[in-house]
Amino acid sequence: MNKRLIECVPNFSEGNNLPIIKQITDQIESVSGIRLLDVDPGKATNRTVVTFVGTPEDVIEAAFLGIRKACEVIDMRHHKGEHPRFGATDVCPFVPVSGVTMEETAEYARILARRVGEELQIPVYCYEFAAFEEKRKNLANIRSGEYEGLPEKLKDPEWEPDFGPSEFVSRTGSIAIGARNFLVAYNVNLNTTSIRRANSIAFDIREAGRILRQGDQVTGPVIKDENGEPVRVPGSLKKVKAIGWYIEEYGMAQISINLTDISITPIHVAFEEVCNKAIERGIRVTGSELVGLVPLDAMLQAGRYFLKKQQRSTGIPEKEIINIAVKSLGLDDLKPFIPKEKIIEYILADQDNHPLINMDLASFADETASESPTPGGGSISAYMGAMGAALGTMVANLSSHKRGWDNRWEEFSDWADKGMYYVKELNRMVDEDTHSFNLVMDAFALPKNNDEEKKIRKEAIQAATRYATEVPFRVMQLALESMDVLESMAKIGNPNSVSDAGVGALAARSAVLGAFLNVKINARDLNDRVFAEDILVQAKEIETLAIDKEIRILEIVKAKI
Repeated sequence: MNKRLIECVPNFSEGNNLPIIKQITDQIESVSGIRLLDVDPGKATNRTVVTFVGTPEDVIEAAFLGIRKACEVIDMRHHKGEHPRFGATDVCPFVPVSGVTMEETAEYARILARRVGEELQIPVYCYEFAAFEEKRKNLANIRSGEYEGLPEKLKDPEWEPDFGPSEFVSRTGSIAIGARNFLVAYNVNLNTTSIRRANSIAFDIREAGRILRQGDQVTGPVIKDENGEPVRVPGSLKKVKAIGWYIEEYGMAQISINLTDISITPIHVAFEEVCNKAIERGIRVTGSELVGLVPLDAMLQAGRYFLKKQQRSTGIPEKEIINIAVKSLGLDDLKPFIPKEKIIEYILADQDNHPLINMDLASFADETASESPTPGGGSISAYMGAMGAALGTMVANLSSHKRGWDNRWEEFSDWADKGMYYVKELNRMVDEDTHSFNLVMDAFALPKNNDEEKKIRKEAIQAATRYATEVPFRVMQLALESMDVLESMAKIGNPNSVSDAGVGALAARSAVLGAFLNVKINARDLNDRVFAEDILVQAKEIETLAIDKEIRILEIVKAKI
């Protein structure tokens, strides 16, 4: 999962008129590459929360179109609702999902903010990580006074918008555009029906803690500071909001938690802390549930955490790590947890095109044997490399669990993690090689009716051919690097599996040599001979190193068997 993804969660000030909401979401979905994940209208709040995901550029465009349409169909002069608001599009946060840093996400939010301010002439405030000054980080500060207070607020030089006019726009109001961490709504199930006891646990863990009282913590007088404010005893977890409640549908109490920054308090940390606090109060956690969606990395972190607690290797396939997370957190306690419906990256993967790595072995072989030119030698080389790395990873995992080697599990887990990296990357290159071939074919198919078209076509062919040379070269690099794992496992791994390390070495070396053939055949068609000769020299060095390393590994293997 290396795609650069941002989640956008705009809140529109309309929660009752479904046709109006549909007009807005239609604009968002009109951007190719955008995946609309959720539309949640609230009648009492008269507000709709929309969630969609895409690449940064697509998200900026989709958000802009949604905001523009909201300006056309929502009139704030007639808006009433229970939720604080000050604009037709009240807030529009960007959330990094994968392959994008928070700093980059904040900059993308500012790009959108500038565009909205300049093109739509709406007063725009940037908040949280996108804020330009400290007091504007807090959304509550920006939105204080709400829509009705905007005319006076906009006259205050301290509240001049970051972008757009410093004038009250009665129809649209203002908008807050920002960048924030992923918020996870997470409930932990208890074997009690007591709301009071559930609340006690919630107060134990939430950052705000509980109000300090004299004597009886429930009914005693509130203790206040010198300013007359209630004194609070902070809870044990940062960036956590929590409350206890009773769910009649389930016949149990829950701790309802908002994890506002899972980089500070991840899901598994919150779960473990609730478990500990519950035990102190004679209560047991029976499981938990995720409300809405969760990033893949959050689930992988949880799975690895519990594997390490069990002193087990973390270098196992992704789906197995997720299964450990689901079972350890009890996410299937109330209903089945289906990863492809709950994990953002898996939902988006339905749109991705990975026909080869999704095939079963027989179908892959049949497709290779067919009249189609793909998959060809490049994809097969990548797959041989993946299988070689997989064998090395297997030996590491078997070594991690070998009886009598308990004190070495972490060492072998580290090797297994390295091996899984090469497995995943080389698997990805199976389809990438086919993709690079298709790019070359697409370039050759471009029109050539005049000199300009011929020039464009020639440049496209060269660019695609260069990429088709770089892909198998990357396969060579990865396959060679994976041989470090195989050599180590042949030396120190479970001796009963040393032959597997040997077969892995054979596969890795074959991947290098096979990919080299593809580098050569594509490099010959490059006009940039400096680049072509340089990559061929580097590829030859990799080939030599791979052959030498294969010989060393096989000598170790033969000596042990």
